[in-house]
This record gives sequence, C-alpha cells and structure tokens, in this order.
Amino acid sequence: MTGPGAAPDSRQPVAGGWRACLPELATSAILVTATSLAAYAYAGTGVAVLTVAGWAVVSIAFLRALVPTAPEPLTEQSSWRSEGRSSFLGFWRKRATVHDATTSMVSYDTELRPTLQHLLAARLAERHGVSLYADPAAARRLLLPGSRDDALWFWLDPARAAETEQQRGGIPPRTLAAILDRLERL
Repeated sequence: MTGPGAAPDSRQPVAGGWRACLPELATSAILVTATSLAAYAYAGTGVAVLTVAGWAVVSIAFLRALVPTAPEPLTEQSSWRSEGRSSFLGFWRKRATVHDATTSMVSYDTELRPTLQHLLAARLAERHGVSLYADPAAARRLLLPGSRDDALWFWLDPARAAETEQQRGGIPPRTLAAILDRLERL
C-alpha cells in the first residue's frame, strides 16, 4: 500500500540505517570514555580496562534485549502485541524536532507538518469517514468550524507548497498548541 496515509512496510530497512543511531552511539562512546578516564585517573590502568570490559558486558546485554524475537504467526488464538520499545534519546529527538519547527518554517514544513497532517488524516478517516487529501474542504470544516480559526488551516493545508526560505520563522508555539487541541477534540 502506498500513498500519503500508507503505513511503512516493516520489511523495508529504515532510512539512514545506522546513521539514525549516531546520537545514541556518540552518547555511549562519550560515557564509556569519561568513566574509563576517571577510573584510570583514580585507580590506574587495570581498573580502566575493567571499566571498559564492564561497559562491553552492559552494552551486549542491552543490545540483546533490543533484538526482536522471531514473530509468532498471527492466528485466531494469538493477538498482536506492541513491544513499545523506544530509544531514551528518541524523546529528545522529538523535542528537538518541535523546537526546530518553531524556529524555522523549512523545518516545520519538512518535519512536523507531515506528522500533523498524518494525525489529522487518521482522525478524520477513523471518526468522520473523510479523507484529508481527497476532500480538504470537508476536512477544514470539521477541524475549524468557526471563522476565527481559519488561520490555523494555513499550517495544515495539504495543498500549500513547502517553504524554501531558511530565515522565515516557524510555527508559533501557541498556534501549535491550538492545532493539537483541535486534533484532540476532533
């Protein structure tokens, strides 16, 4: 299934591969280096080597916990269960995405706007049977019933071209909060 509302194929590799994990790997490398240097300064080479070995064991145990098990076949007796695993630094990435979207219109249009549009499209389809992309006028009427809120549509309009000017400011935090409030109430 392809298109704006299609779910990604779980068999396809994640875009970026290991490059997507560079912040986590860099943080781990800094942590191991700092503790090893502290151990070396405090107790010498032997303790520093033991510290690195200890981090290796902890890392292997952690990575082992992240490796998915073989999926069980879906039958009538079994049901799909979400593991809910996520990176601790994933929260900080999302926070940085929101911050970038509030400071730069290009960041908003390339990162946060598609996410908000997909959330809006899912809400409209599930609760109202309306397609954001096929019938944007109906979507607008459902999301923004009052004329006061017409300015919010600018930020979600699927027909609006993405901004290319780097210096233009992003979405104001109050506007983002108003959009999220509308999405929750929709």
